[in-house]
Order: sequence, then C-alpha cells, then structure tokens
Amino acid sequence: MELTPTIQKYILHWGEMGARWGVNRTVAQIHALLFLANQPLNAEEIADTLNVARSNVSNSLKELQSWGLVRITHMAGDRRDHFLALQDVWEIFRVIVEERKKREIDPTLTVLRACAVEAESDPQLEQATKVKMEQVLAFLEMLTTTYDDYKHLPPATMQRFLKMGGKVARLLGGD
Repeated sequence: MELTPTIQKYILHWGEMGARWGVNRTVAQIHALLFLANQPLNAEEIADTLNVARSNVSNSLKELQSWGLVRITHMAGDRRDHFLALQDVWEIFRVIVEERKKREIDPTLTVLRACAVEAESDPQLEQATKVKMEQVLAFLEMLTTTYDDYKHLPPATMQRFLKMGGKVARLLGGD
C-alpha cells in the first residue's frame, strides 16, 4: 500500500500518541494504518508499508486483536489472514475505554477495596491516611458507576450528551 504524506503523518502521530498512552508505538501505527485502509491488509503488506519487521507486525496484530480493535478476515483465492480495524469511531472509543477499565481500573479497585478492609483493623494507620485512601476509592467507584451508567447509550445519545456538557457546566456553575 502506498502512503500519501498526509497518511504517513497521521500514522506517525497515532504511533506517538499511542506511546504517550502506554501503547507500543508499532501497535498504534498498525492500528492507524488498518483504520485508514479501505481494504483488508495482510501482515506482509503491513510490514512492507510501515517498514516494520514481520515478527513485530505479528505480535502487534495479536495485541490489537486482544483489544478487539482488529479482526481477521479472508479473501477469496488467498490463504493468508487479512486484517480489518473497527471503522466506527464511537465503537473504537467504547472498546478502548472498556479494555482500559478492565485492565487498569478494575484491578486497582480490587486492591483499593482490599486496602480499605485492611485499614479498618490496622492500628498503625493514621486516620488522615485512611481518609485519603477512602477518598481515592470513592472517586474511582464513582467514575466506574458513571461509566457503567453511560456505556450502553447509543452513539447519537452520547453525542447529544457530550454536546450538552458545556451548557450543563455553565448552568451548574463553578465551585
């Protein structure tokens, strides 16, 4: 696949953005390439297009599949696997947020809840420290509950909700 300068810039930036968010740069670049491609690509095409080692492409594709952002498809007359990225921006966002919650927030909540239980019977723990621990736990539980309330909204409803954000903030005023 031949990349235009604009597509190259997009893919490179997607890789940089991914790296800042803790995602391997190549994984993010492959995701961008597959998102922008107008047809499924096989691993060799991806490796050649991005000038990346075939083994790196294979591992990156496995990572993208584990996130649910890329799926395998087959082409008539070609035995190789071809890859497609999710194309709906709202679905991509939903999948990424859900996976990050599952991989990062949920395990953190488990540990924080265990710490809260242990804190109750820890005589060496100062009350101020317990309060701080409780505040972090309450904050993450509130975010998780809010996310669970909104995650099933249709994209059109979510768009309207997000567009209302500034109006609601002005209505409620600052603290």
